[in-house]
Amino acid sequence: MKKIFLFFVIFGIFMSLSAEIINFKETPSQKEKRMEWWRKARFGMFIHWGLYSLAARHEWVKRNERMSNQEYRKYFEHFNPDLYNPVEWARLAKEAGMKYVVITAKHHEGFCLWDSKYTEYKVTNTPYGKDILKSFVKAFRKEGLRVGFYYSLLDWHHPDYIPDRNHPMFENKDFMKKAKNRDMNKYVRYMMNQLTELLTEYGRISSLFLDYSFPPKNGKRGKGRNDWQSVKLINLVRKLQPWIIVDDRLDLLDTPGGWDYRTPEQFMPRRWITYKGKKVPWETCQTFSGSWGYYRDEYTWKSVRQLIIMLIETVSKGGNLLLNVGPTARGTFDKRAVDRLKGIGKWMKYHERSIYGCTEAPREFKKPDNCLLTYNPETKRLYVHILVWPPLGRLFLDGFAGKVEYAQLLNDASEVQIINEPYWTVVERKFSKDTLVLKLPIKKPPVEIPVIELFLK
Repeated sequence: MKKIFLFFVIFGIFMSLSAEIINFKETPSQKEKRMEWWRKARFGMFIHWGLYSLAARHEWVKRNERMSNQEYRKYFEHFNPDLYNPVEWARLAKEAGMKYVVITAKHHEGFCLWDSKYTEYKVTNTPYGKDILKSFVKAFRKEGLRVGFYYSLLDWHHPDYIPDRNHPMFENKDFMKKAKNRDMNKYVRYMMNQLTELLTEYGRISSLFLDYSFPPKNGKRGKGRNDWQSVKLINLVRKLQPWIIVDDRLDLLDTPGGWDYRTPEQFMPRRWITYKGKKVPWETCQTFSGSWGYYRDEYTWKSVRQLIIMLIETVSKGGNLLLNVGPTARGTFDKRAVDRLKGIGKWMKYHERSIYGCTEAPREFKKPDNCLLTYNPETKRLYVHILVWPPLGRLFLDGFAGKVEYAQLLNDASEVQIINEPYWTVVERKFSKDTLVLKLPIKKPPVEIPVIELFLK
């Protein structure tokens, strides 16, 4: 009897451990190949769209204003984006130079943009009455953009979701008392069912942004891998679409196969992001202003110049930029967003070579003052993005001497002369042995950020 008992104890331990094992296996070279398209793309569009677009005052409006489901219901009953035209959205994204798109299939509010069989809280039950994702996926794929879905782990509407410190009703004692017997296991099954729909009914999905984990803090309720049953979720995702690229917000950083890239949000890392001392793929998600969802009265919008510099700086540190648009409740892009997308696109038309397929410059090339460097390892070309145009028509590149065979302005392919004979003073000459000097036009080229393309030897 003791042996039988011991067997079942060991078997139970094994089964509990195996439940925490991610079944997806691949070599580093296989992962590199899987993520190659994403790494080369460098620039994508994020779209936050849901019922909060009617409130037009931040996608967290339900949480910020402590709204109950009943109070928030008015937005569901009036959601009718009659001007929604995904073909126009896709065209704007493509013209801006974006290579992929990620849309909020479900955000924290719990509202679904597709005809899910597992909830009534979906777009097909609103006055609009149609599956938004179907037409969306078709339009963006037609323009050649890869499609990704954002899916919120949080759900402020679902009856089985256990309230936590981010829940709109967390401070409502009566609500919390009624919610104390909720079953998180039922909610996890709901998530798995919905993810199965998203990953089987819309063809090949290139990326999945699961958002987000927030473990308990200072005695307040939070949620992490055990709450989401993250290993089970990621195993499902990898099984349904093994080629998919998944973010890092399942609280599985220490688990091989639990994530593909890091996601710094609303800030610019100082350098290429590392994990355990090793450089890893990363993507920063950023907004035009301070909100992800449509915010009518928010005015801290970044300029076209700021956004272009953000893109360049991201690539210069080996990362991707996912730039967000929050459509209006009628299904259009805010004019401010359209203006900026067109401004970025105008620059990208002539300078995309310094972005696509590019990454951090080799260490031997020191960044000049007021410049950013990107590098294409396949073509072996280095790109100097000049943020402040030199007033005297000279650009000094320390450490570049003897390494460049030709230089040109990228916007018009006009030659930039390399000055071989130094003209500076004897005092300065001792510092110039490894310095390459470029002769620039006195007047800045008619582009937002000029770029010099260097053909390396």
